[in-house]
Amino acid sequence: MKNQSKAYLFAGITIIFWATSASAFKIGLLHVDYLQLLFIANSTAVLFLFAVLLFQKRLTFFRKIEKRHYSHSAILGFLNPFLYYVVLFIAYSMLPAQVAQPLNFVWPLMLVLLSVPILKQKLRIRSFIALIISFIGVFFISSEGNILNLRFSNPLGVSLALSSSIVWALYWLFNMKDQREEVSKLFLNFLFALVLISITTLLFSDLNTINIKGLLAGIYIGLFEMGITFVIWLKALKLSGRTDKIGNLIYLTPFFSLLFIHLILGEKIYITTFIGLILIVTGIFTQQIKKVSHEKN
Repeated sequence: MKNQSKAYLFAGITIIFWATSASAFKIGLLHVDYLQLLFIANSTAVLFLFAVLLFQKRLTFFRKIEKRHYSHSAILGFLNPFLYYVVLFIAYSMLPAQVAQPLNFVWPLMLVLLSVPILKQKLRIRSFIALIISFIGVFFISSEGNILNLRFSNPLGVSLALSSSIVWALYWLFNMKDQREEVSKLFLNFLFALVLISITTLLFSDLNTINIKGLLAGIYIGLFEMGITFVIWLKALKLSGRTDKIGNLIYLTPFFSLLFIHLILGEKIYITTFIGLILIVTGIFTQQIKKVSHEKN
């Protein structure tokens, strides 16, 4: 099998796993609270990433870490997975999965907005149009099938889902400046986050109430949302001749996610959800076209 074919295969596996995450979130939150779920998932991801580094004989990276790397990892770990998943899980506990999932997916547009004050980039006309298209999509999704009512069914839940995309965009921007190897960097980020989530869970939750279904859901999320999929995705990008061929496939994830949400959770998918998701992805692609055009020039 050629490298590009392998890249597509690994990318496809990653997309399927990520597409199941929304359903896993909802199932897990039926049996444990959001802090317990994150503690289990974060712990699982740390163990898996440690095993990967051990297998690859790269644990020696600790010897090369500078003091600034620790502080950077602490900041990144606070943003993701700690703050990002706390906000996201609370949103999922308040909203149908078919609403929370696509609202969280607007992070590429949030990235554009945040790049203006943080990276001092200009907001171009095409980017502005892309934002309008996507946020019309947000309105459709947030209506939960009642678009004629001109109001959000759950304003707080919608705000939290959108806030999670802001946190992820911030994490992405700060992570771009860190040139360390990805797996070891992620391991250190998750290790710092585990300290935070452990303290928070001990203070505001009770680990003794975790049941087997919640435990299994958390392990699944730790492996297939945070751990294995990340390593497979990096492998796909490495094998691909052009990363844009693989990167654009990620926009299939929310559509597959809706399918799993319907089949696994039994949610009836609103037509407004589907229309809104198409608008969001259209907005993101509009922004991507701008980037390609700019690079060619």
